[in-house]
Amino acid sequence: MRPARRLALVLLAAATSGCSGLRYYAHLAHGQAALLAKREKVAAIVADPHRDATLRTRLAQAQAAREFASERLGLPRNRSYTSYVELGRPYVSWNVFATTEFSVDPITHCFPFAGCVAYLGYFDRARAEREAARLSARGDDTAVEGTVAYSTLGWFSDPILSSMLRWSDDELDGTIFHELAHQRLYVKDDTAFNESWASFVQQEGLREWRAARGLSPPAGKAGARDAAFTRLVLDLRERLKALYASGLAPAEMRARKQAEFESFRGRYAQLRDSEWAGEPRYDRWVAGALNNARLLPFGLYERWVPAFEQLFREAGGDWTAFHARVKALAALPKPERDAELARRVPTP
Repeated sequence: MRPARRLALVLLAAATSGCSGLRYYAHLAHGQAALLAKREKVAAIVADPHRDATLRTRLAQAQAAREFASERLGLPRNRSYTSYVELGRPYVSWNVFATTEFSVDPITHCFPFAGCVAYLGYFDRARAEREAARLSARGDDTAVEGTVAYSTLGWFSDPILSSMLRWSDDELDGTIFHELAHQRLYVKDDTAFNESWASFVQQEGLREWRAARGLSPPAGKAGARDAAFTRLVLDLRERLKALYASGLAPAEMRARKQAEFESFRGRYAQLRDSEWAGEPRYDRWVAGALNNARLLPFGLYERWVPAFEQLFREAGGDWTAFHARVKALAALPKPERDAELARRVPTP
């Protein structure tokens, strides 16, 4: 898993009121406008023999995947992902996550159309780090995570970004499916539903896209390791949640919090050295400074994926019928929606 690698960004109102909210809105509007101004049509790049050959080849395949998304997966047919932007930087934006010192619940920020989300996104890393420093100064746990892709949920024609080309072709094509799924359906104030639904579309769409080209299903080893690591992080989050509900004095709570992080590092090392034969996939992340906020992105993309897999089977693998069932779920009040999803998740 790549924590926080996507940002659902809607530039229609400031997250907060007052001068700080207006400044934040102005920053987002300026960043979005700068991206739009740099767009080049993918078709023109692919047709230009003077452009980099590898770039042309990768963009041509991405356009084929884009067409497949609309033709076969029932995803929106619009101008999103038919243009390209060379960013000149490794990430398109940076997300700031925050919690209070003794909580694993995010400090949320609410937008009129996107609903409440667990982060604030910035197109400038220095701004993101200043916001994280401000929150840290008042005692919150914070984390800044770079993102390589984002979606405006269809309000603008989102481009393919140079940062997305850091991934493999499968990840690039799958991300296009994921972000177009957000454009087809987005439920306010339900991140787990939105991300799990889009992740399923990405997963199944990529499987069908590969099959359509006579390729085998995507290799599952890396995905299995991602899932195992996510389970390990979610277990840590549950341990911390129980600790924070214990009513201990702050000093003792603080000491036990750090002890939980050290224990987690030990469990990770055991998993890596036994089941993964020393594969250091997450060593750098685990060795970094751990706090509540760094755990927040985990689980957002996967929680209901098994439920959507079951829903797809119930629809007979038919995308039109599947989309209709998902739309009906999205119309339910959240408690009912969660209950419907929960009953479709296989028991261990």
